[in-house]
Amino acid sequence: MKTVIHIVSGDETEQETALAIARNLLDDESGSIDDVAVVVQADGVKAIETGQESEKQVRALLDDGVPFKACSNTIEMMDLDESDLVDGVETVPEGAVEVTRLETEGFRNCYKKRA
Repeated sequence: MKTVIHIVSGDETEQETALAIARNLLDDESGSIDDVAVVVQADGVKAIETGQESEKQVRALLDDGVPFKACSNTIEMMDLDESDLVDGVETVPEGAVEVTRLETEGFRNCYKKRA
């Protein structure tokens, strides 16, 4: 099974939860999880900025092969540069389109913000 986690919230607790879920999926010993990917957009981009509390978690996940994809539209809107992001984060033109593309490749979106 392949899983994509879509982070759009600027809430640090929600970001931390999403990153913890990515770690738990990656560490799953049942053998049912093949791939984990993380897509960030909107205020979720804060989770992958250098200097944030989440930087260590993001780096560890990247080191373990989890791709992080950041929405270029969001980066531009927030007046950020790719150099403001944790090294290894890839940019994509549109975050929602990337999530949809991954879903067509068999990824399931497992983390949705609770209302």
